[in-house]
Amino acid sequence: MTTGLQVNDSSLPLRRDVKMLGGMLGEILVHHGGTELLDTVEKIRITCKQLRNENNEKTYEELKKEIASLDGSMRKQVIRAFSVYFHLINAAEQNHRIRRRREYQLQSNMNSQPNSIDSAILSLKDNHVSADIIQNVLQKISLELVITAHPTEATKRSVLELQKRIADILKNLDNPLLSKKERQKCQESLFNEIMALWQTDELRDRKPTVIDEVRNGLYYFDQTLFDVLPEIHQEVEDCLEEHYPDMEWKVPNFLRFGSWIGGDRDGNPHVTPDVTWETLNKQRRLVLKKYKKVLVELMKRMSHSTTRVDVSEELLEALKVEEDKYLSEERKWPVEKEVYRREFAVILERLRQVGESEIGYASAEELLEDLLMVKRSIYLHHPANHELKVLQKLIRQVQLFGFHLATLDIRNHSGEHESAITEILQKARITEDYRSLNEEDKFVLLQKLLEDPRSLLLLHEDYSKETQQMLDVFHLIKKAHKEFGKSSISVYLISMTQAASDLLEVLVLAKEAGIYRLHADGSVESDLNVAPLLETIDDLTAGPKIMEKLFQMDLYREHLRKQEDQQEIMLGYSDGSKDGGTLTANWKLYNAQVEIHEMAKKYNISLKFFHGRGGSLGRGGGPLNRSLLSQPVETLGEGVKITEQGEVLSSRYLLEDIAYRSLEQATSTLLQAAAHVLKGSEQAHHRDQRWVKAIEEMSEVSLRKYQDLVFADPDFITYFNEATPLQEIGELNIGSRPMSRKNSAKFENLRAIPWVFAWTQSRQLLPGWYAAGSGLDSFAAKSEQNLQLLQEMYREWPFFRSTIDNLQMALVKADLTTAKEYSELVSDQKVGQRIFNNIVEEYNRTKNILLQISDDEELLDHTPNIKDSVHRRNPYVDPLNFIQVELIKELRKTEEPDEELVTQVLLTISGVAAGLRNTG
Repeated sequence: MTTGLQVNDSSLPLRRDVKMLGGMLGEILVHHGGTELLDTVEKIRITCKQLRNENNEKTYEELKKEIASLDGSMRKQVIRAFSVYFHLINAAEQNHRIRRRREYQLQSNMNSQPNSIDSAILSLKDNHVSADIIQNVLQKISLELVITAHPTEATKRSVLELQKRIADILKNLDNPLLSKKERQKCQESLFNEIMALWQTDELRDRKPTVIDEVRNGLYYFDQTLFDVLPEIHQEVEDCLEEHYPDMEWKVPNFLRFGSWIGGDRDGNPHVTPDVTWETLNKQRRLVLKKYKKVLVELMKRMSHSTTRVDVSEELLEALKVEEDKYLSEERKWPVEKEVYRREFAVILERLRQVGESEIGYASAEELLEDLLMVKRSIYLHHPANHELKVLQKLIRQVQLFGFHLATLDIRNHSGEHESAITEILQKARITEDYRSLNEEDKFVLLQKLLEDPRSLLLLHEDYSKETQQMLDVFHLIKKAHKEFGKSSISVYLISMTQAASDLLEVLVLAKEAGIYRLHADGSVESDLNVAPLLETIDDLTAGPKIMEKLFQMDLYREHLRKQEDQQEIMLGYSDGSKDGGTLTANWKLYNAQVEIHEMAKKYNISLKFFHGRGGSLGRGGGPLNRSLLSQPVETLGEGVKITEQGEVLSSRYLLEDIAYRSLEQATSTLLQAAAHVLKGSEQAHHRDQRWVKAIEEMSEVSLRKYQDLVFADPDFITYFNEATPLQEIGELNIGSRPMSRKNSAKFENLRAIPWVFAWTQSRQLLPGWYAAGSGLDSFAAKSEQNLQLLQEMYREWPFFRSTIDNLQMALVKADLTTAKEYSELVSDQKVGQRIFNNIVEEYNRTKNILLQISDDEELLDHTPNIKDSVHRRNPYVDPLNFIQVELIKELRKTEEPDEELVTQVLLTISGVAAGLRNTG
């Protein structure tokens, strides 16, 4: 299977790898399907490539005829050939990123790689940012990345593992010291892995359970994150010591990972309290296993003998007590003089017994104390300027991961809390129908309940199953705090927050479980951070008033004091975009942050904004460092959280080098932005009012254009259902959660993920760009000065630049020729043509104005590597789309479900997802 790539010269090693991988895949195709299979695949690929170069109607019809003529068996093999090829390209591109990073590190002039931690700290030094300011920044910043099980990772775990092994072999082949025999051995291993990939089922035979999703999430902690996180912190420390040698640096744990998997109850009936408890247990088992592995390695290394070195009295005294208290004779280290090994034997046994018996550590803090005691002793006989990195790394790991591994957020829908409170208050005879009260009456009543230390719950009263399970969740949180530590669950998120009462309802439920307590002297204990999730355009607009009402409430302020006067606020990128289009949603999100931040400053409350981004462009996707840069810079110094979802996890965290690079870029961005804010740099806060006025005007036009299609056009839902594979995506076993809330067919209950996934598969990518062009173009068309202003905004405002760049990416990944085929699936062709023509017109308008703003000749000229990657993939994605359309036509004609047809459609969906990557 040849490649026919035309890419820039910096990609020559990548071209070599892709050609080698394509050649091996071609050999495998011949082995399994003969030359007929390879010839068919090549014919389709070459035709698609010709169409990309020159859109010829005759060639186009020949391609469609060729695809329509494939029999079922050959068609399935062709689909798989193109799908497997994408998995190989993905592995090759990831290895090329690693290769480029290594080249920077090997350069003799030692230039720092752009967006590296070293380049960030060097930049701070060059800009005369003092060591004191940097230390202050380190104390303030925090970045928490939260893994979620949102179902957009269409690739099976076994396929991801094969992809990882292929990338590892490609990395080995870059070693210039390999002998001819070693190289041949590597190439043979590579061929065998590709053969295994071809012979592996791409599709899951059942929907994953929540616990399956938990295991998949833990895989990334096990493979990369456990080691990469402490290494990022160590790199910051090393670079600071190199560039600011006169300062004694203390780098706090500013970078962490959290999780929603097993805690996100919103719309997922399978996330029960029992499942959440099992999740917490699995997380603890993994982190204890990781600690034990490191300690066994340390035991091997630390053979120091008291005949050679003096150790601390503190350590010797501890051993006198601990060995007899915690170890049986056979578990004691036999060599008395090897005191560190003796101490590690104690530590290992206490780790084995965590959660099993009383001799186990009661908390990670106890383990940390023992490790710090060992460290203090070592530095009595070890030079301080030659740090024992393995021990220091373990200490950092315990600080980062504790016994809980990752903080598990709990999330539920505001309506669920309201229902539980309504029933509880009705049975307690406080109010007959809480749900029907207006917002002000709800707020007053909830405040009164929080000021009353007495319980609302009746001892022998039966509650509905839903209310009882809601109460069980809060009792579980209380129990988890005792068993796993308060860091195990620290945030409760409220989906569809629309009023201040939504937060108070959760506090009342927390009060019933003893997580929130009001004492007789008026003091408050509160062990749970309650965070609103502002999602829709209306909720984002109302956000500042909702939060200010709470900040003015004395009891809520007391609750916040227990959270160190920090309020977490989550921003949803999906529903806002679904409601109002990407340009309006992005602006409303940005503006909400600015307004809430300004308001919170009046009350001396710091904010941690939690960005609910997806992998797709319609859901706020893009590189992690660009996501940070696009935020109001003044909000970055108080703490940031970002979701890492679906296929983003494998693309960023499957390989250690890629994980490191992604987190390094984010750290570099955060450090520089926060330092400039703290230094008082005018440029850091610069947001010209002309820009704000312009984006407001454009946003209004864009919103009208978007809603005219999505909400005002009576045929739009029909078009969406029929001109995308939405119905078929429901058959793809990629997530435990239903596609819509309440399993409803209504548009407002459709989750944003299948909404985006379906548009991406059909190559229309509507959520990523539609209506933005109308907003931008209407403003630019008014005067030449307006266009110049937009160009100025693109050059000087990171938020606007990120918005324009993401729009360009969406347009490049969209393909109107392919999209037209999907539009012809609409049963009423008048409807199909009318709406598709609207989409084409808006696409062209958007493309033209984007090129004028960025002053590029072609889309993505400013990012040649990404542009090359998209162009490299397109001739291979196109056949899968054309085949998918043919299959959907056949499938929708059948009266009885045809399992083989369904399977082939699902294979094309999986293949397109692998080809386009950021799909959901």
